[in-house]
Amino acid sequence: MKFSVFTASTPEWEPEEAVQHLADQGWDGVEWRITDQADAAEPGFWAGNRATVPLTGMEDHLERIAAITGSAGLQFSGIGGYARCDNHADVDRMLAATARLGAGQVRVTTLPLGTAAWGNEPASGTPYPELFAGARRDFEWIAERAEHHGVKALVELHHRTITASASSALRLLDGLDPRHVGVIHDLGNLLIEGQEDYLPAFELLGDYLAHVHVKNAVWVNSGETDESGAAVFRNEWAPLRSGQGSVLQYFKALAAFGYDGWVTVEDFSTDLPLAERTADNLDYLRSTAALAGLSVPAGRR
Repeated sequence: MKFSVFTASTPEWEPEEAVQHLADQGWDGVEWRITDQADAAEPGFWAGNRATVPLTGMEDHLERIAAITGSAGLQFSGIGGYARCDNHADVDRMLAATARLGAGQVRVTTLPLGTAAWGNEPASGTPYPELFAGARRDFEWIAERAEHHGVKALVELHHRTITASASSALRLLDGLDPRHVGVIHDLGNLLIEGQEDYLPAFELLGDYLAHVHVKNAVWVNSGETDESGAAVFRNEWAPLRSGQGSVLQYFKALAAFGYDGWVTVEDFSTDLPLAERTADNLDYLRSTAALAGLSVPAGRR
Protein backbone atom coordinates (compact mmCIF):
# COMPACT_ATOMS: atom_id res chain seq x y z
CA MET A 1 0.00 0.00 0.00
CA LYS A 2 1.22 3.49 -0.86
CA PHE A 3 0.03 6.88 0.38
CA SER A 4 -0.49 10.12 -1.52
CA VAL A 5 -2.12 13.53 -1.05
CA PHE A 6 -4.77 15.14 -3.24
CA THR A 7 -3.70 18.74 -3.80
CA ALA A 8 -7.22 20.07 -3.29
CA SER A 9 -6.27 19.72 0.38
CA THR A 10 -3.00 21.70 0.12
CA PRO A 11 -4.31 25.09 -1.04
CA GLU A 12 -1.55 27.22 0.53
CA TRP A 13 1.32 25.57 -1.36
CA GLU A 14 2.47 26.31 -4.87
CA PRO A 15 3.08 23.09 -6.83
CA GLU A 16 6.85 23.20 -6.21
CA GLU A 17 6.24 23.70 -2.48
CA ALA A 18 3.69 20.90 -2.38
CA VAL A 19 5.97 18.25 -3.84
CA GLN A 20 8.90 19.33 -1.66
CA HIS A 21 6.87 19.21 1.56
CA LEU A 22 5.30 15.86 0.69
CA ALA A 23 8.62 14.35 -0.33
CA ASP A 24 10.34 15.59 2.83
CA GLN A 25 7.57 14.13 4.98
CA GLY A 26 7.86 10.72 3.29
CA TRP A 27 4.73 10.50 1.16
CA ASP A 28 4.87 8.12 -1.79
CA GLY A 29 2.88 10.14 -4.27
CA VAL A 30 0.68 13.07 -5.21
CA GLU A 31 -2.72 13.39 -6.88
CA TRP A 32 -2.93 16.71 -8.73
CA ARG A 33 -6.16 18.69 -8.79
CA ILE A 34 -6.90 19.84 -12.35
CA THR A 35 -9.79 22.26 -12.80
CA ASP A 36 -10.59 25.88 -13.51
CA GLN A 37 -11.40 27.68 -10.29
CA ALA A 38 -12.50 31.07 -9.03
CA ASP A 39 -9.95 33.54 -7.71
CA ALA A 40 -9.90 34.25 -3.98
CA ALA A 41 -8.22 36.82 -1.77
CA GLU A 42 -6.93 33.97 0.42
CA PRO A 43 -6.17 30.47 -0.85
CA GLY A 44 -8.94 27.99 -0.12
CA PHE A 45 -9.71 24.38 -0.90
CA TRP A 46 -12.11 25.22 -3.75
CA ALA A 47 -11.11 28.74 -4.84
CA GLY A 48 -7.68 30.30 -5.09
CA ASN A 49 -6.04 26.92 -4.46
CA ARG A 50 -2.37 27.40 -5.36
CA ALA A 51 -1.72 23.67 -5.89
CA THR A 52 -4.33 23.39 -8.63
CA VAL A 53 -3.47 23.01 -12.32
CA PRO A 54 -5.93 24.98 -14.50
CA LEU A 55 -7.97 22.99 -16.98
CA THR A 56 -7.77 25.87 -19.45
CA GLY A 57 -4.40 25.49 -21.12
CA MET A 58 -3.73 22.34 -19.06
CA GLU A 59 -1.57 20.82 -21.77
CA ASP A 60 0.96 23.64 -21.38
CA HIS A 61 1.47 22.72 -17.70
CA LEU A 62 1.96 18.96 -18.03
CA GLU A 63 5.69 18.98 -18.66
CA ARG A 64 6.28 21.13 -15.56
CA ILE A 65 4.03 18.93 -13.40
CA ALA A 66 5.76 15.77 -14.57
CA ALA A 67 9.18 17.29 -13.95
CA ILE A 68 8.56 18.56 -10.43
CA THR A 69 6.77 15.36 -9.39
CA GLY A 70 9.55 13.14 -10.66
CA SER A 71 12.38 15.32 -9.35
CA ALA A 72 10.87 15.14 -5.87
CA GLY A 73 10.88 11.35 -6.07
CA LEU A 74 7.07 11.18 -5.96
CA GLN A 75 4.75 9.04 -8.06
CA PHE A 76 1.33 9.86 -9.48
CA SER A 77 -1.43 8.05 -7.60
CA GLY A 78 -3.79 9.35 -10.27
CA ILE A 79 -5.21 12.66 -11.43
CA GLY A 80 -7.98 14.48 -9.56
CA GLY A 81 -9.99 15.67 -12.52
CA TYR A 82 -13.35 17.42 -12.58
CA ALA A 83 -14.36 16.88 -16.22
CA ARG A 84 -17.98 15.75 -16.14
CA CYS A 85 -18.90 12.51 -17.86
CA ASP A 86 -21.21 14.25 -20.34
CA ASN A 87 -18.50 16.72 -21.40
CA HIS A 88 -16.78 14.38 -23.84
CA ALA A 89 -14.27 16.92 -25.12
CA ASP A 90 -12.82 17.67 -21.68
CA VAL A 91 -13.00 14.03 -20.61
CA ASP A 92 -10.92 13.04 -23.62
CA ARG A 93 -8.43 15.81 -22.84
CA MET A 94 -8.10 14.50 -19.27
CA LEU A 95 -7.61 10.93 -20.46
CA ALA A 96 -4.92 12.07 -22.90
CA ALA A 97 -3.19 14.14 -20.19
CA THR A 98 -3.23 11.17 -17.81
CA ALA A 99 -1.57 9.03 -20.46
CA ARG A 100 1.00 11.73 -21.19
CA LEU A 101 1.89 12.02 -17.50
CA GLY A 102 1.99 8.26 -17.00
CA ALA A 103 -0.45 8.71 -14.12
CA GLY A 104 -2.53 5.65 -14.99
CA GLN A 105 -5.94 6.78 -13.78
CA VAL A 106 -8.10 9.91 -13.61
CA ARG A 107 -11.34 10.84 -11.92
CA VAL A 108 -14.29 11.66 -14.17
CA THR A 109 -17.16 13.26 -12.27
CA THR A 110 -20.73 12.03 -12.44
CA LEU A 111 -23.88 14.15 -12.46
CA PRO A 112 -24.97 16.15 -9.41
CA LEU A 113 -28.28 15.74 -7.62
CA GLY A 114 -27.86 18.85 -5.46
CA THR A 115 -25.79 22.01 -5.18
CA ALA A 116 -23.02 20.68 -2.93
CA ALA A 117 -21.45 18.04 -5.13
CA TRP A 118 -18.85 19.33 -7.57
CA GLY A 119 -18.02 22.97 -6.86
CA ASN A 120 -21.66 23.78 -5.97
CA GLU A 121 -22.76 22.85 -9.48
CA PRO A 122 -26.58 23.07 -9.50
CA ALA A 123 -28.74 20.05 -10.13
CA SER A 124 -30.34 19.87 -13.58
CA GLY A 125 -33.84 19.03 -12.42
CA THR A 126 -33.81 15.96 -14.68
CA PRO A 127 -35.28 12.85 -12.99
CA TYR A 128 -32.67 10.47 -11.59
CA PRO A 129 -33.43 7.56 -13.97
CA GLU A 130 -32.86 9.80 -16.99
CA LEU A 131 -29.60 11.19 -15.56
CA PHE A 132 -28.39 7.70 -14.79
CA ALA A 133 -29.24 6.30 -18.21
CA GLY A 134 -27.41 9.18 -19.88
CA ALA A 135 -24.36 8.71 -17.68
CA ARG A 136 -24.29 5.00 -18.53
CA ARG A 137 -24.14 5.90 -22.20
CA ASP A 138 -21.38 8.40 -21.42
CA PHE A 139 -19.32 5.78 -19.59
CA GLU A 140 -19.67 3.29 -22.41
CA TRP A 141 -17.99 5.93 -24.58
CA ILE A 142 -15.48 6.81 -21.83
CA ALA A 143 -14.44 3.18 -21.43
CA GLU A 144 -13.61 3.02 -25.13
CA ARG A 145 -11.63 6.26 -25.00
CA ALA A 146 -9.78 5.16 -21.85
CA GLU A 147 -8.79 1.95 -23.63
CA HIS A 148 -7.61 4.02 -26.58
CA HIS A 149 -5.39 6.13 -24.30
CA GLY A 150 -4.25 3.14 -22.21
CA VAL A 151 -5.55 4.57 -18.92
CA LYS A 152 -8.45 4.08 -16.51
CA ALA A 153 -11.37 6.48 -15.84
CA LEU A 154 -12.55 6.50 -12.22
CA VAL A 155 -15.98 7.19 -10.73
CA GLU A 156 -15.83 8.56 -7.19
CA LEU A 157 -18.45 7.64 -4.62
CA HIS A 158 -19.62 11.15 -3.81
CA HIS A 159 -22.56 12.50 -1.87
CA ARG A 160 -25.32 14.26 -3.81
CA THR A 161 -24.38 12.71 -7.13
CA ILE A 162 -25.87 9.80 -9.04
CA THR A 163 -23.09 7.55 -7.65
CA ALA A 164 -23.21 8.11 -3.90
CA SER A 165 -22.81 4.41 -3.05
CA ALA A 166 -20.90 1.36 -4.17
CA SER A 167 -24.17 -0.18 -5.35
CA SER A 168 -25.00 2.77 -7.60
CA ALA A 169 -21.47 2.91 -9.02
CA LEU A 170 -21.60 -0.80 -9.83
CA ARG A 171 -24.90 -0.30 -11.62
CA LEU A 172 -23.27 2.44 -13.68
CA LEU A 173 -20.19 0.45 -14.70
CA ASP A 174 -21.37 -3.15 -14.65
CA GLY A 175 -20.32 -4.97 -17.81
CA LEU A 176 -17.69 -2.40 -18.82
CA ASP A 177 -14.04 -3.42 -18.84
CA PRO A 178 -12.55 -2.92 -15.32
CA ARG A 179 -9.15 -2.44 -16.94
CA HIS A 180 -10.41 0.92 -18.20
CA VAL A 181 -13.10 2.05 -15.75
CA GLY A 182 -13.16 1.76 -11.98
CA VAL A 183 -14.37 3.20 -8.69
CA ILE A 184 -12.83 5.44 -6.05
CA HIS A 185 -14.14 4.37 -2.64
CA ASP A 186 -14.16 7.33 -0.25
CA LEU A 187 -14.46 6.92 3.53
CA GLY A 188 -15.49 10.52 4.27
CA ASN A 189 -17.97 11.03 1.44
CA LEU A 190 -19.87 7.90 2.44
CA LEU A 191 -20.41 9.25 5.95
CA ILE A 192 -22.51 11.97 4.35
CA GLU A 193 -24.41 9.77 1.89
CA GLY A 194 -24.16 6.26 0.49
CA GLN A 195 -22.71 4.37 3.47
CA GLU A 196 -22.59 0.58 3.09
CA ASP A 197 -20.54 -1.74 5.30
CA TYR A 198 -16.97 -1.60 4.07
CA LEU A 199 -16.12 -5.19 3.27
CA PRO A 200 -19.42 -6.05 1.53
CA ALA A 201 -19.04 -2.88 -0.54
CA PHE A 202 -15.50 -3.83 -1.57
CA GLU A 203 -16.66 -7.34 -2.42
CA LEU A 204 -19.56 -5.96 -4.43
CA LEU A 205 -17.23 -3.74 -6.48
CA GLY A 206 -14.70 -6.52 -6.99
CA ASP A 207 -12.35 -5.66 -9.85
CA TYR A 208 -13.94 -2.23 -10.17
CA LEU A 209 -12.40 -1.11 -6.85
CA ALA A 210 -9.48 0.81 -8.33
CA HIS A 211 -8.57 3.52 -5.82
CA VAL A 212 -9.23 4.70 -2.25
CA HIS A 213 -9.67 8.21 -0.85
CA VAL A 214 -9.52 8.82 2.89
CA LYS A 215 -10.91 11.79 4.77
CA ASN A 216 -13.28 12.03 7.74
CA ALA A 217 -16.47 13.83 8.69
CA VAL A 218 -18.96 14.39 11.52
CA TRP A 219 -22.62 15.31 11.73
CA VAL A 220 -23.41 18.16 14.15
CA ASN A 221 -26.61 19.72 15.39
CA SER A 222 -26.91 23.08 13.63
CA GLY A 223 -29.08 24.54 16.38
CA GLU A 224 -31.82 25.12 13.80
CA THR A 225 -35.11 23.33 13.27
CA ASP A 226 -37.13 22.54 10.18
CA GLU A 227 -40.77 23.43 9.56
CA SER A 228 -41.89 20.53 11.72
CA GLY A 229 -39.77 21.64 14.66
CA ALA A 230 -37.24 18.79 14.29
CA ALA A 231 -33.51 19.36 14.74
CA VAL A 232 -31.46 20.03 11.60
CA PHE A 233 -28.04 18.39 11.38
CA ARG A 234 -25.20 19.37 9.04
CA ASN A 235 -22.02 17.59 8.05
CA GLU A 236 -18.53 18.99 8.65
CA TRP A 237 -15.10 17.70 7.68
CA ALA A 238 -13.00 16.43 10.59
CA PRO A 239 -9.41 15.27 11.22
CA LEU A 240 -8.75 11.61 10.43
CA ARG A 241 -8.46 10.73 14.11
CA SER A 242 -11.63 12.45 15.32
CA GLY A 243 -14.28 11.95 12.62
CA GLN A 244 -17.12 9.46 12.81
CA GLY A 245 -15.47 7.03 10.40
CA SER A 246 -13.05 4.47 11.81
CA VAL A 247 -9.92 4.49 9.67
CA LEU A 248 -8.76 1.35 11.50
CA GLN A 249 -11.92 -0.61 10.65
CA TYR A 250 -11.77 0.73 7.09
CA PHE A 251 -8.20 -0.50 6.71
CA LYS A 252 -9.07 -3.86 8.27
CA ALA A 253 -11.77 -4.28 5.63
CA LEU A 254 -9.31 -3.33 2.87
CA ALA A 255 -6.88 -5.92 4.25
CA ALA A 256 -9.59 -8.60 4.34
CA PHE A 257 -10.51 -7.79 0.74
CA GLY A 258 -6.87 -7.90 -0.34
CA TYR A 259 -6.55 -4.29 -1.51
CA ASP A 260 -2.92 -3.20 -1.82
CA GLY A 261 -3.19 -0.09 -4.00
CA TRP A 262 -3.03 3.65 -3.44
CA VAL A 263 -4.66 5.45 -0.53
CA THR A 264 -4.99 9.17 -1.23
CA VAL A 265 -5.70 11.62 1.58
CA GLU A 266 -7.85 14.69 1.04
CA ASP A 267 -8.13 16.19 4.52
CA PHE A 268 -10.32 19.30 4.54
CA SER A 269 -10.13 19.86 8.29
CA THR A 270 -8.21 22.89 9.53
CA ASP A 271 -7.47 22.07 13.17
CA LEU A 272 -3.73 21.91 12.45
CA PRO A 273 -1.59 24.08 10.16
CA LEU A 274 -1.16 22.50 6.74
CA ALA A 275 2.38 21.12 7.12
CA GLU A 276 1.60 19.66 10.56
CA ARG A 277 -1.66 18.23 9.23
CA THR A 278 -0.08 16.37 6.30
CA ALA A 279 2.82 15.06 8.41
CA ASP A 280 0.51 13.85 11.17
CA ASN A 281 -1.82 12.21 8.65
CA LEU A 282 1.01 10.17 7.17
CA ASP A 283 2.21 8.99 10.58
CA TYR A 284 -1.34 8.04 11.54
CA LEU A 285 -2.06 6.25 8.27
CA ARG A 286 1.14 4.21 8.36
CA SER A 287 0.65 3.11 11.97
CA THR A 288 -3.05 2.36 11.47
CA ALA A 289 -2.43 0.40 8.26
CA ALA A 290 0.18 -1.70 10.08
CA LEU A 291 -2.32 -2.38 12.89
CA ALA A 292 -4.85 -3.49 10.29
CA GLY A 293 -2.42 -6.00 8.80
CA LEU A 294 -1.79 -4.11 5.57
CA SER A 295 1.56 -4.17 3.82
CA VAL A 296 3.17 -0.79 4.51
CA PRO A 297 6.55 0.15 2.99
CA ALA A 298 9.15 1.52 5.34
CA GLY A 299 8.65 4.97 3.84
CA ARG A 300 10.86 7.41 2.02
CA ARG A 301 12.23 9.24 5.05
